[in-house]
Order: sequence, then structure tokens, then C-alpha cells
Amino acid sequence: MIWKWHINSLERKMNLSNVLDAFLQENLQELKDQGLYNVVDPVEGPNGAKIQVRGKELINLSSNNYLGLATNEELKRIAKETIDKYGVGAGAVRSINGTLDLHVKLEEKLAEFKGTEAAISYQSGFNCNMAAISAVMDKNDAILSDQLNHASIIDGCRLSKAKIIAFKHSDMDDLREKAKAAQESGLYNKVMIITDGVFSMDGDIAKLPEIVQIAKEFDLITYVDDAHGSGVTGKGKGTVKHFGLEKDIDFQMGTLSKAVGVVGGYVAGKQALIDWLKVRSRPFLFSTAVPPGDVAAITAALQMIMDSTELHDKLWDNGDYLKAGLKKLAFDIGASETPITPCIIGDEILTQQFSKRLFEEGVYAKAIVFPTVQKGTGRVRNMPTADHTKEMLDEAIVIYEKVGKELGVIK
Repeated sequence: MIWKWHINSLERKMNLSNVLDAFLQENLQELKDQGLYNVVDPVEGPNGAKIQVRGKELINLSSNNYLGLATNEELKRIAKETIDKYGVGAGAVRSINGTLDLHVKLEEKLAEFKGTEAAISYQSGFNCNMAAISAVMDKNDAILSDQLNHASIIDGCRLSKAKIIAFKHSDMDDLREKAKAAQESGLYNKVMIITDGVFSMDGDIAKLPEIVQIAKEFDLITYVDDAHGSGVTGKGKGTVKHFGLEKDIDFQMGTLSKAVGVVGGYVAGKQALIDWLKVRSRPFLFSTAVPPGDVAAITAALQMIMDSTELHDKLWDNGDYLKAGLKKLAFDIGASETPITPCIIGDEILTQQFSKRLFEEGVYAKAIVFPTVQKGTGRVRNMPTADHTKEMLDEAIVIYEKVGKELGVIK
């Protein structure tokens, strides 16, 4: 009887909305026809330099695990020991009693790592941008945002209800003109400049010295999302450190899930800013804290990055090696300034085919197409890590040559 009720219940649910079903079927098919439908491939095991997908071993060039810390044995040991002592979850939101002494230690370490007075941690990097932007900016303000900023920045800006003024990618003349107009208009209480530190699709670095100069000229708030810079640039300490601007950037935001290898995000800055975020940023107030095992592993990972540049240096060496190999084959690898190495194909359907053939030959390099990048600029983005060996990269380059010639991407 219970089983029959369950079946009837499912049937009722499946017939709830014909309008929704028509919308989904039509739009999903359109995405597939345009080569824009993304298939999620579960990884069957750890996300290291080599992975297993659909039972096949592949050289992994799609991970954000830049320093290989996601599978680091010492960090795994620390996480396990911490779980034995503290349990698997924090048990509450930060503002009630979910702040463990581990969170306090992590935030002290983050402030030391970023060279700021204080820091606050969140459940993800996406959460950081949703939390921090809307906690400070509102409908009476304006935000100058780079056209290629990450989706989480765009959504954070929208949530704030501030006027969003996009400036051309890394175009300082356009930024200065729009900053001057915004400030002199008298329409806004506050104006913020927000940019990625490293742009994840092309691997280029923001022009922070020029941005700081413009911000000082017009008294603007500065916000840098260094998700792909922390652990990678500035000898591991990030893009702000790379330019020596720790005292000049109001918000240093980043993730703890890429180079750091675990999960979560942070904002670092002046003590007063962090105090404000603790009482006004909604993800901090209304979402359970990062689990204790993860917090302990993050703190230890940050210390590793601060103590040695060995992994950082190997990452850059591998990035340079892969770039040289692909460039020699005449692939269009753009103008990346970091280990991120795009292989720009152009057509979305061809890009998907290219990625599929790489998979079949033994390389996992995901196709990146619209809306993540502009239409007609589809690419296979390669993310070498400190864990890759030269032998792995050599094998990947040989496969790239084979597939590139087969599909007419190179001659």
C-alpha cells in the first residue's frame, strides 16, 4: 500500500507543470544543438594529476588543484585527526555557536597570509562575493566592474542593487573615464572598483597598480577577487602581494578550494571591515560554518604555502613547459601570464569535439564555451599543477598534436 502511494505521488509530481516541462525540453535541446550543453563527468577517486572517469585513466588538465594540496597526505592526516577531536560538522552558524577556536586560528592565519589586519572565512568563494559586496554597497552606490569578472562578482554586484558600470577588460583609460564620471555625477554615496586578480579563462593578471592609482585619485573602494591568484602569484601569497599593494587594497577576497586545496573562501582587510562583515554579511550569519576537519587542513595548507615556494615554483615550471609545447605546435594559447593555459578553438561545436577526442586519447581537458566565455571564443582550458610530471605533460602534448591535426585546428 505504501509502495503504491509512492508511485502515485511520483506521477502527480511529474505532471505538476506542463509549462515548465515545455520550457526545459525546448531550451535543453537548443543548448545541445548549439554545442553549449555541458555534461558533468563524475571523477571516480581523488582529483589528482591523473584521474579516473568512466573507468578510464586520464591525464587531468582541468583541475584547480594548482599545488596538489587537495590530495596531500599530511593534510589528510590533519583533517582525520581533527574530525576525531571535533566531529564532522561545526554544528551551527558562526554568529550563534558555530565559531570554533579552529575558525579563529584560521582567520588569524589568513590575515598573516594576506598581510592585513584581519580576515573572515566563508563556506565558499562564491559566497564571499555574495556576502561582502552586498554588505557594503547598496542602491545609492555604484560599482565599476571589469567586463570579464567572474560570475560570482556579477551576482554579488546585482544582489547589492548598486549601479553596475562595466568597463572594458583591463582598459585603464576606460576605467578612469567611467570612474571620473561616476564620482563627479554626485549620484552615488560610494563607488567601488572590483576586479579579478587573475582572470581564469585567459590567465591574464589585473593591472592592479593602475587600478590603485585611479582609486586614490577619485577616492574609490578597491576589491580584488584573487581566487586564481592565491597560492599561484606573489610567490604564493597572491596577486596583491605580487604588486606589493597589501596596504592599498580594501578587500582581498579569495578561495580556499583551488591552490589551497580544501574548501571555502575569505575576505581580508582592515579590522573595521571584518567587524562589519561579521554583523552584516548574510552567509556568515545564516549558513553553517566550514567543518572543523576542513578548517584545520586549510590552516596547515596556508602554513605550507608560507613556509616554502617549492610547490609554487614547480607549478610555474610545469605551466611554462606546457605553454612552450602547445605554442610550438601552433595552437592559439592567448596571452596568459599564469600557468592557466587556454587552447582557443573558437567554434563551440568544434571545441566540444576537440575536448571529446582528447578524452578518448587519454587527456581530460574540459571545453569552455558560452556563457562562460563569449560566443565564438570556445577553448579547452589547461590547468597544469605542481603534481604533474614532465612525462605526463609530454604525453598530453603528443595527444594534442594528434587531435589538433585530425580536427584541422593545426596543420
